[in-house]
Amino acid sequence: MLRRLALRDFVIVTALEVELDAGFSVLTGETGAGKSILIDALQLALGSRADAGVVREGAPRAEITAEFDTPASLAPWLDDAGFDASSDTLLLRRQIDAQGKSRAWVNGSPATVAQLRDAADHLVDIHGQHAWQSLTRGVSVRALLDAYGGVDAAPLALAWSRWKAATDALADARTRQSDLARERERLAWQIGEVDKLAPGHGEWDELNAEHQKLSHAQALIDAARGALDAVNEADDNAESLTGRAIDTLHDVATFDPQLAAVIEVLQGAQAQLQDAAHTLSSYLHHTEVEPERLQQVDERMSAWMGLARRYRRSPAELSALLAEWKAELAALDAAADLDALERGLAAAQSAFDTLAAQVSAARRKAAPRLAASVTQAMQQLGMAGGRFEVSLVAQDAPQSFGLESAEFLVAGHEGSTPRPLAKVASGGELSRIALAIAVTTSQLGEAGTLIFDEIDAGVGGTVAETVGRLMKQLGRDRQVMAVTHLPQVAASADHHFVVTKSSRDGSTRSEIHAASGEARVREIARMLGGERLSGTSLAHAQEMLSVGAEAAGGGRGRKRS
Repeated sequence: MLRRLALRDFVIVTALEVELDAGFSVLTGETGAGKSILIDALQLALGSRADAGVVREGAPRAEITAEFDTPASLAPWLDDAGFDASSDTLLLRRQIDAQGKSRAWVNGSPATVAQLRDAADHLVDIHGQHAWQSLTRGVSVRALLDAYGGVDAAPLALAWSRWKAATDALADARTRQSDLARERERLAWQIGEVDKLAPGHGEWDELNAEHQKLSHAQALIDAARGALDAVNEADDNAESLTGRAIDTLHDVATFDPQLAAVIEVLQGAQAQLQDAAHTLSSYLHHTEVEPERLQQVDERMSAWMGLARRYRRSPAELSALLAEWKAELAALDAAADLDALERGLAAAQSAFDTLAAQVSAARRKAAPRLAASVTQAMQQLGMAGGRFEVSLVAQDAPQSFGLESAEFLVAGHEGSTPRPLAKVASGGELSRIALAIAVTTSQLGEAGTLIFDEIDAGVGGTVAETVGRLMKQLGRDRQVMAVTHLPQVAASADHHFVVTKSSRDGSTRSEIHAASGEARVREIARMLGGERLSGTSLAHAQEMLSVGAEAAGGGRGRKRS
């Protein structure tokens, strides 16, 4: 539910803040006062496209803040996106500067406009005064029907994509058979050449290390022998000299305790010299000059270098190159295997056909139910005898959305033939039909807030009273907001806000105030009879409020500057 909407330097609004409650709320005011500005601002906070034109003249930037109760359905998304999901409040903020650059935040963390749009699906469902226009487009009609019937068309679209990909792969393989064969022959020859060497991962570095050791074997042996002599085997070696030093100090250590520490250090050095002598002796035992092995390593490295030069790669890359070629060969074999591709195509088509049949059956079941519900709503909206139908038209070829398209047909009066919605002539009828559909399908989405932006245009009289009653009924389960010019609708609301426009210091400003008591009576009277309020219009307004209003709990909205 939308709790608060705050605007600063937006179009003709300097600063305003309105707090909202559950139930049915209306926004009224004179034409041009800025009622729809609030809806436009909310849509910006929810990720709609922005430009510099929304910034109030002379201001550096416009800012919109929308505060919602956090719906449970949005918590996983918030967590996955890295936003704070612990609070019961969801805060969306959007800034647009005078150059048209936009910034956005979700719960205080930077966000993208796309992320605002993702959140919007869980928060608000807006029906505009031209809502009927989207109902003439096949995509919108089909989406609404699928939502009403609980049809998930996403798996069908995925199956269609896989079928199309399998079709393209088979067609490509058939046209490229000769090319694929040549490419396969080239790769197979190259793999055979490198496979003779069989380069292992990391082997080049190992060969280099081994070659260096083998080519310097005699120098290594001589050095190790000289070191062993100095440490342990010569007449005056380090180990024996250290032992002599220890013995000399032992003779006088009783005279000065400080020498004990020196003796301990020398004993440690003697032990380390013994370890070094053991290691050097073992090294000499296992190290020898191996001219045959050196020649083998030389030859392998030469072969390695030759292949590296031929294929213009560094020697260390040969192992990875061989693996890459083998993967390419496997892919070519798969691409050239027409039998396997045909089996894959058949499986993909079968999967699509199965899902398409299920979706078609669900749509055929949902279409008459949706038609009956909207027809019933039309009777309440001054279209007695009118009829609404959902036409399913078979496609010439399967599409990503299935085997059929959907179209809304309407008969405005009893006895008339249903025609496509786009051909219904009366603007009032279009508005009422759109309202009937909106009322019928309003429970489909998960958004907690429904907004009707002058969707009742072209409606009046008893129909207007019905519209107000229907919106109030919707407000029992979800938060409903309506921008309206109809006093009958305004009188049915639980909460009433009045938008006014004024000129001050050479600039035009728009403000919003909660209306209650006498102020609300006067606003209803203005909507009934214009600016010149009479006793009759005031009495009529009072009567409408007494008849149309029901006891509504919750707080009132208020403006803050």
